[in-house]
Amino acid sequence: MRKFSIVLLLLMSMVTAFAQNPNPKKDYIKLANYDESKIPNYTLPDVMVCNDGTRVTSKNEWEKKRRPEVLAMLTEYMYGKMPVVKKRLPATVTTTENVTIGGISAVRKLIDMSLSTKANATHVEVQLYLPAGSLQKKTPVFVGMCFGKNEVVTGRQKDTWQLERILSHGYGLATFCYTDVAPDKILDVVTGVQTDYYQPGQRYPMPDEWGSIAAWAWTASRVVDYLETDKQVDASRVAVIGHSRLGKAALWAGATDKRFALTIPVNSGCCGAALSNRKIGETVECVNDHFPYWFNGNFLQFGNREQRMPFDQHFAVALCAPRAVYIASASEDNWADQRGEFLGGWHANPVYALYGMKGVAADQLPAIDQPVTAGQVAYHIRTGRHAVLAFDWEHFLIYADKVFK
Repeated sequence: MRKFSIVLLLLMSMVTAFAQNPNPKKDYIKLANYDESKIPNYTLPDVMVCNDGTRVTSKNEWEKKRRPEVLAMLTEYMYGKMPVVKKRLPATVTTTENVTIGGISAVRKLIDMSLSTKANATHVEVQLYLPAGSLQKKTPVFVGMCFGKNEVVTGRQKDTWQLERILSHGYGLATFCYTDVAPDKILDVVTGVQTDYYQPGQRYPMPDEWGSIAAWAWTASRVVDYLETDKQVDASRVAVIGHSRLGKAALWAGATDKRFALTIPVNSGCCGAALSNRKIGETVECVNDHFPYWFNGNFLQFGNREQRMPFDQHFAVALCAPRAVYIASASEDNWADQRGEFLGGWHANPVYALYGMKGVAADQLPAIDQPVTAGQVAYHIRTGRHAVLAFDWEHFLIYADKVFK
């Protein structure tokens, strides 16, 4: 009870501080370290060592003992508990139409998806695009989280999704707008899917309950619930993809839902694929100061105290094993710590080895624009900015061909 009270008080004081000063004084971008020589000394938590000190030596030990420990640890101290869905939530196809995307014939469906069984449940609209050939055979699908409504075919993020390229490759794309699920605002604790699951009288998430990152990830799983009912979709071949903060959510979706055969966190940085202990670019302190609602209340204790964490982000990548992961970085995106993203995948290698698989098939950060895709954890750092570009999709699709066969 004392731990609960302290964390809740910390969370409430942070909300109050932001209410008074929505623009914190610290300019983390200017103050950030980008110098490898200034990385603090740290000991990386060992994903292969169980809570009782024993070392994992087999796939069975990982699956039966250590993996549940890792999942419980990340849930309690970082992402927060998510609701368990015992049966599919309501989802209704409201529109089905034939469309042409850049000369490619496709089927477009709009699905109204409820995120709880409450009368006033939070709803999201899922846009599903399938190549016309899906009428004859089941199609693999990418599940993507969007920053805006209808951005797949319009708006400033249109190029992010490369829809024509995806369809011509024989894949479908299902997307939803992340703010329909949970608002990306510090002071908004009365709207969004978390409030659908508040207990009577509850006004704030409890310290061990889900933050927004987990809510967005959880919704990606609800999209898969629908896809399993669509006769035009091959629900055994589904990938999840997100960029930036939604890359953080994509990684947690892949870590918690084994139905995602491929997980693609793009430019996910700190609290995504990058190792937090390196403290380069964005840091845990920055995340907790600016976006304390992204993760649960318990995570607030680790701001500028990364060495007290009993985990780092390679634990999240390891939870995806033996399924495939593609971590993507950009050469100009120092804020996301490209080398840290690479190492977040590389340090999950011992878990993949338990399955007789390579993880990241390189010991050093590869050259720019030279993807490393021989293992179950692919990686590239491409030329350019913090974005998802045509180069990224070209190699995601090539890798998906390998994963989905």
